[in-house]
Amino acid sequence: MALLGNVIARSLQLRKKFNLPVASPQTYQRHALRQLLERGQYTAFGKHYGFGDILSNEVDFLKAFRDRVPVHTYNDMHSQWWRRSQQGEENVTWPGKVKYFALSSGTSDAASKHIPVTQDMIGSIKKVGFKQLYSMANFKIRPVAFEKGILMLGGTTSLFEKGEYYEGDMSGISAKNMPRWMSSLLYKPGQRISRRPKWEDRIKLIVEKAPQWDVGTICGVPAWVQIVLEKVIKHHKVTNIHDIWPNLSVYIHGGVSIEPYRESFKKLWGKPVTFIETYMASEGSFGFQSRPGAGIKLVLNAGIFYEFIPFTSDNFDEEGNPRPNPDIYKVHEVEEGVDYAIIISTCAGAWRYLIGDVLRFTNAKEHEIAIVGRTKQFLSLCGEHMSIDNMNKAIETVSKKMGITIREFAVAGLNHDNLFAHQWYIGCDNDHVDEEQLRDLLDKTLCLLNDDYEVERTSALKELFVKILPARTFIDYLRAKGKEGAMSKFPRVLKGKQLQDWENFLRKSKLLEEPVALSPSHTA
Repeated sequence: MALLGNVIARSLQLRKKFNLPVASPQTYQRHALRQLLERGQYTAFGKHYGFGDILSNEVDFLKAFRDRVPVHTYNDMHSQWWRRSQQGEENVTWPGKVKYFALSSGTSDAASKHIPVTQDMIGSIKKVGFKQLYSMANFKIRPVAFEKGILMLGGTTSLFEKGEYYEGDMSGISAKNMPRWMSSLLYKPGQRISRRPKWEDRIKLIVEKAPQWDVGTICGVPAWVQIVLEKVIKHHKVTNIHDIWPNLSVYIHGGVSIEPYRESFKKLWGKPVTFIETYMASEGSFGFQSRPGAGIKLVLNAGIFYEFIPFTSDNFDEEGNPRPNPDIYKVHEVEEGVDYAIIISTCAGAWRYLIGDVLRFTNAKEHEIAIVGRTKQFLSLCGEHMSIDNMNKAIETVSKKMGITIREFAVAGLNHDNLFAHQWYIGCDNDHVDEEQLRDLLDKTLCLLNDDYEVERTSALKELFVKILPARTFIDYLRAKGKEGAMSKFPRVLKGKQLQDWENFLRKSKLLEEPVALSPSHTA
């Protein structure tokens, strides 16, 4: 493995010395869409929307595509098309049969979604992975890190057979289909452990076997990576994780913002670790941080065509659903500092599909983004327009100023004295935290971050409540909902049935006494 690591490290340095030809974002995306249309024209979806006719419009097939094919939500795609693929029908939205369906983590809705994963999409994910590997030359990573194991804390590779297809987490599907040389030489915890279907069984074995591995890179969702590292440290009675893995140099993270977790991660390290953000979802792998201090760079030539809807009240209703005929832009038309909902068309048979993420271009020329929220997870009871990005930055600020570790949090909107209020649930294990002090600092920080919030705090948004809970409460709730481990994330905004379930769980756990009044669904 040392030889392989040396080869990788040397090849990355050599690649950095060459200026490889790069096409414009517009050219890459035009070519990507044409390839998708050509592959999809003989499917049921392609015939229904006339992909052949779209392709015949050589001058502006992009406009023809947008004119003919409407924007689809998950319910649109699944009820009309993907359900047929689950039943074994071929050539529905992509050529051939769909062998795998990825289960989403289900943060926005109660039930997990079933997203098709084709062999072409598996190839796309590998392509993005290799591009990310090449980009490592831009970071100050010790060459020895490439000789060491890569610990991937994802879903089980023992997928569940459902008659005509297999289903599981996208991370498990990807691990099952990784190149054999990587699986046998670099991949940890290895296929034998990753095949275990129960998260707790996999974690127990990882903790026990940790000293047998020489890990250089860790990949996974922050909350679960923290839990595993803490268990390893506690079980083996060491000071920090570098006492077990001295060559650990890289943490590749995604799924949620890393900012609320940074302070608590510092307590686990004994040496500097390079954080690299990646953008992978059940629908595919979209990009990665390609240089220090930058946003996530979208990969434009890996079988995915992107479109962007400004996330405004003109284009989305109060529930985060797209309005008819929204304004839509291509990647070379976007502006920096504007929040966009992302639409994708992919080599897995998603067509003009609204995946639910909201992003902001930090560098439009380099097509680099920051993920700032979800279309269904924001609070605007009375015009405060509070995004998940605002929440993450506020929590990070409060943690630093108070010298505490906030592991998880969530917010709900409430009716209060004929007006409105926000209820914050804060996961913190520090002793004797002053709730009133935390509340006041959180409120002041949000006012500095968000002008609309500041205005509404003087009028309709009359109160901000804070409830400090043991950090494990959030993980216990996910476990109770059957969403423990791997790619599962706790939703930052709670409303409707999800809020009721959370409150019921807290009352059952004797952590909440009185029911909290639900906010009206049309304002959540």
